[in-house]
Formats: sequence, C-alpha cells, structure tokens
Amino acid sequence: MDLALFDLDNTLIAGDSDFEWAQFLINKGILDRELYEARNIEFYEKYKAGTLDIDVFLDFQLQPLARYPRSVLDAWHQEFMSRHIRPIVSQKARLLVREHLDRGALCAVVTATNSFVTAATIREFGIAHLIATIPAQENGQFTGRPRGTPSFREGKVIRVDAWLEAMGLWWSSFERSWFYSDSQNDLPLLSRVSNPVAVDPDQALLMHAEAAGWPVISLLD
Repeated sequence: MDLALFDLDNTLIAGDSDFEWAQFLINKGILDRELYEARNIEFYEKYKAGTLDIDVFLDFQLQPLARYPRSVLDAWHQEFMSRHIRPIVSQKARLLVREHLDRGALCAVVTATNSFVTAATIREFGIAHLIATIPAQENGQFTGRPRGTPSFREGKVIRVDAWLEAMGLWWSSFERSWFYSDSQNDLPLLSRVSNPVAVDPDQALLMHAEAAGWPVISLLD
C-alpha cells in the first residue's frame, strides 16, 4: 500500500482558504474591515515568507468562531464554499487525487488551516482523512483556541505520526509515500516522505526542490 498526503492551500486549491475565510467574513461585514483586513494580509505575507508565528495567527483566526452559534457559522460556510472554494478547485488537482485513490493509496489532506474551514473542501476530493489544526469546542461551541498540536511546519510531522499510529501503521507500512505542497513551511513533512513533490512552489521551496532533484509540477488549470 502507498501513502499519499496533500497540502490544501495553493496546492489542491488555487488560493489560501484561511485568508479567504477571513476576507469572506470581512466582506460580509461580520468582521470589521479596518481592524481585520490589514492583519489578515500581514499574516498571509508572513506565512509565505516562512516567518509566521502560528500561535499569534491562530488567536486571530479562531477567535471569530467563538462569537457565533455553530448553526450560523455552518450557514456562512456553505456560502463560503460556493463562492470562494469550489471555483478554485482545479480539474488537475481532482485528477491527481483520483489517481492515488484508484491505485488504493491511503490518502489524507495535511493542512495548517483549521478543520472547520477545510473539512467540506476535502470532501470535494473524496478524501476521507483530514489532518488539520483543530479548533477547541465546549458544549458544541468553538472556544476560540486550538486543541493539541497545530498542523503547521514540524507539527504536521507530529500529527501525521500520531494519525498513522492510531491506525496501527507507521512509515515503514508503506512501499511509497508522497507529499504534495507549495510551501517552504512544509519542508519538514516533504523531507519525511519517499516522494516529495513541489506544486506551484514558492521561491524558497522551488530552490530547495531543484537542488534536491524533487519533481516540480503545476495543478493550475
């Protein structure tokens, strides 16, 4: 059996769902534009530069979830999927995932974006497993804090290790393993698999991939 892992933002989708979710809330008037838009852009630029403080960012990103009932958030998210996410899912990405699924690979999306934002997106691809940052909940409501290790940089390796162990598996259980990503932030997990693939990579990842002889592909239609 093979293992196929996929980053989500700017990899399987042609955009960043964390950034788009905040912009969606800003454009609906749910979040104050003056207070939130500049910070949202700043965090996104830091992520791309590889300098993001994940704890500070999660405080920014998860706090709005704690202010509204889950039913309201779910309704907003359906609109968000329709307007912002489905239009940026490429056919090339769908075909890549389908190729791995059809070959019987164990597939998962491994993303730093929280599971509330991303769970519906991975269902678009028919992928059963999601390894994402988990928003903590109490009595069915989000608390505005993360639970456990954020799925970011080295945290992705920690979370994948725990996921495999929970199923009685380990890296040696697989003949081959893939991870597809666009970001230098994912070098720890890219370096763990037997088949790392850079997808429409940022400049730092492109340089690393070329030096290491990793494949570089595009999933943009």
